[in-house]
Amino acid sequence: MTVLTLVCVSVLVAPSAFAEREKHGSNGQTEQRADTSGNGTVSVTVGGVVFDRSKNGSGDSAGAMTSSTSWSPPACWYAPKYSPEELQKTLEPIWEAESTGYEWDAKQREKYNAKDEKKGFNKDKTGEGYWWGSYVNKSYPPGWDECDKDYFWVDTGDPPPADVENAVTPEVLAELAYAEIRVPGTEVTLAPAGATKVNLPTWAWLDGLEFKPVSVTASVDAIGINATATAEPVSLQIKPGTPDAETYPASGVCEIKDGRIGAPYEKGKADETPPCGVKYLRSSGDGTFPLAATVTWEIHWTGSGGAGGDLPDGTFGATQDVVVQEIQAVNR
Repeated sequence: MTVLTLVCVSVLVAPSAFAEREKHGSNGQTEQRADTSGNGTVSVTVGGVVFDRSKNGSGDSAGAMTSSTSWSPPACWYAPKYSPEELQKTLEPIWEAESTGYEWDAKQREKYNAKDEKKGFNKDKTGEGYWWGSYVNKSYPPGWDECDKDYFWVDTGDPPPADVENAVTPEVLAELAYAEIRVPGTEVTLAPAGATKVNLPTWAWLDGLEFKPVSVTASVDAIGINATATAEPVSLQIKPGTPDAETYPASGVCEIKDGRIGAPYEKGKADETPPCGVKYLRSSGDGTFPLAATVTWEIHWTGSGGAGGDLPDGTFGATQDVVVQEIQAVNR
């Protein structure tokens, strides 16, 4: 997830000030750095947060989960951004350019005590904390513009202010890690292969080697906190793509068992009921039926300081075309 920073705008800021702050202000930076290991997926630093993706799902068919509830991961967040000297070097050129207006500049200089050479921008606390700023998900999901608080100072070892929503804590990091999880694709194997026959059970299963727990770890090294979100597959739901079909089990939900979803068809089991599958009651004619397969993943997390808990289940699915043919009888 590539992230760029969010502009903090006061209702009193003139358009020219807005433009300048969009370039240089509270979230005027794009911060992303990749640290690549042998497998090319170890860590990416985004918006003050390092994501370790070495245990994530991979492959062309892997994708992001959708929450099974109305909950969604944070669209923006606050994290350490500047040391006192870095903030000074960021803001003073803006004021010197006088593009943000005298009144705005004066208030900002006063806010950060800029005229005090020793204490301005909290320089007397160098090494004892950070100026925090906001960041936003580059895809701009709903709520991306809600982190509009300007820079604020947090001493090392202190938690962020309790009234600042989405300031990084182990739980917020777990939620951000949730958004980074990628799970395997959901194309199921069907038997008989090729074309399915009307009124004959079709067995369905997923590769058990692919459907194992995956996880992403998010951390902020500057303040020594981290969290790991882990997704574990629990079930597969099959929707045949037509009402003229029956599923096995009747609910269409195949629970994971012994580390796999469904069971491969084996010779001699044609008359048995599959633990996971479908029976079509009519042919697809010259077309196909869009069989939808969706896997549900349970999400839990652990974090620094012994924190941990559960997050909403995630789902990830896809459709595949199924040809259903009539059984051809031969009369002699």
